Amino acid sequence: MDCCVIPLRHGGLSLVQTTDFFYPLVEDPYMMGRIACANVLSDLYAMGITECDNMLMLLSVSQKMNDKDRERVMPLIIQGFRDAAEEGGTSVTGGQTVINPWIIVGGVASVVCQPNEFIMPDGAVPGDVLVLTKPLGTQVAVNAHQWLDQPERWNKIKLVVTKEEVKEAYQEAMFSMATLNRTAASLMHKFQAHAATDVTGFGLLGHANSLAAQQQNEVAFVIHNLPIIAKMTAISKACGNAFNLVQGNSAETSGGLLVCLPREQAAKFCSEMKSQSSGGGGQGAAGGAWIIGIVEKGDRRARIIDKPRIIEVPPRGSQAANQDNSSTSPAPGPN
Repeated sequence: MDCCVIPLRHGGLSLVQTTDFFYPLVEDPYMMGRIACANVLSDLYAMGITECDNMLMLLSVSQKMNDKDRERVMPLIIQGFRDAAEEGGTSVTGGQTVINPWIIVGGVASVVCQPNEFIMPDGAVPGDVLVLTKPLGTQVAVNAHQWLDQPERWNKIKLVVTKEEVKEAYQEAMFSMATLNRTAASLMHKFQAHAATDVTGFGLLGHANSLAAQQQNEVAFVIHNLPIIAKMTAISKACGNAFNLVQGNSAETSGGLLVCLPREQAAKFCSEMKSQSSGGGGQGAAGGAWIIGIVEKGDRRARIIDKPRIIEVPPRGSQAANQDNSSTSPAPGPN
């Protein structure tokens, strides 16, 4: 599971708690702090928990940084983390800071819940639909952005993408990673979700397999559609599939929720995610959720079909996104 659930001695309550940390992956220290906080909270959100009682911050300061850089960078990371926590309706009350060879940022999130406030991730049934609430490709976007200053690597991908497209994809990845999954967590209750997990370091397929293995029923997850930040598929292929993006193995950071929903609820979940996302900056021009597969009777494993449909998700602010938003034609379906 994404969190530990500890029954308490008093009144049928449970303590739900999680911790996570990682190394910086974007250039903006403030956004890095926000991403780190969003990543920690996502473990709670994956269980349908929308409120967090308390957060602690874990911060490692690099011993390689000089005093000037440390005094500029670390307060921005801390502020970003605190601001994201506040957006999630909670606060950072403490934590731990150490000196280390590398910068590390993360935290702990804790909440005391009644049983009806969380959804155990083990109730998927055949006929359910799989929904993903953020596009894939964050690792590819971050790496491609770093390669802008590395001619040897840039030369491998420059025939399939422009520098402007890489910069737009990087911005999309950064804002997507910093977006809380709190809306999706709330809608899990409204639309009777049966199970969920957040998609992070093990990639879509890795986390889908972990979720499938936890199910009470003998089910399998079959993934047909892959929503991916525009141009990231082409970059991955140009690199000789080094990222294994289309195979579902590319690492994500602070990715979306993978949710198992009753078939009759999935489209409504996606529609409401899209409407709520567009009101607050959104999760890409194509909306806040995509139907990506089905749950069928099986051996508690997940697989991606041989030729999945790639849904190119245009970065917010890009020309393609603006065209989508200004179009008067009916919006495409969530899948």
